Amino acid sequence: MRILVVEDDDRVARGLVTVLTNASFEVSRVATAAEALLAPQADVVLLDLGLPDADGLGVLRELRERPETAVIAVTARAEEHERVRGLRLGADDYVVKPFGIPELLARIDAVLRRTRVARGDNQQDEPLSLGPLAIEPDTREALVQGSPVALTRKEFELLLLLARRAPAVVSRDIIVDQVWGATWESSTRTLDTHIAALRAKLGTDVPIRTVRGVGYRLQMAREPDAAAASE
Repeated sequence: MRILVVEDDDRVARGLVTVLTNASFEVSRVATAAEALLAPQADVVLLDLGLPDADGLGVLRELRERPETAVIAVTARAEEHERVRGLRLGADDYVVKPFGIPELLARIDAVLRRTRVARGDNQQDEPLSLGPLAIEPDTREALVQGSPVALTRKEFELLLLLARRAPAVVSRDIIVDQVWGATWESSTRTLDTHIAALRAKLGTDVPIRTVRGVGYRLQMAREPDAAAASE
């Protein structure tokens, strides 16, 4: 997935690029409205509204001509009338600085789901291969070392989400939102149950690592284990 960061503050831009790259997105960054409109097409644009050469709302109007591109306004303009104006001009979402990274990633995932049809997103259905693990999204099959693994619907969706983001950590909030479409506490307990079931079915060839206080990641045997703590 391609994300364009439109941000004139170098410090903020570097942080966003690092976080999104670590989350397995393909990221590019520009600093002006003119560059944003000339940049290659992206799946999601994170658009700062306070740009040095033009009001970001003007860029938003132009980007609305690209229905396959989702636009998230990322700005310090916290007033309600500013949020309403941005959303009415076509922003798919509106995030006020400062914001939490888990929240931003969850919002990116949400707008990607909403714009999937417009993007004609075939990439999401491509087979995945991670070491001994192979996943066929179209047929909803998972194989380890060539042998099929019997998974429930939610177990498969959970594994597919982790595989698509590997080797990045996927937060518990994003997993619950993506797989269960919910945020309540009972869903997080359900997540723990499904992780345990997946670990039992996948075995040691496809380890799911716990990053304490954050979430989970798929970590193949060839990767160093220092970054995660296993439950």
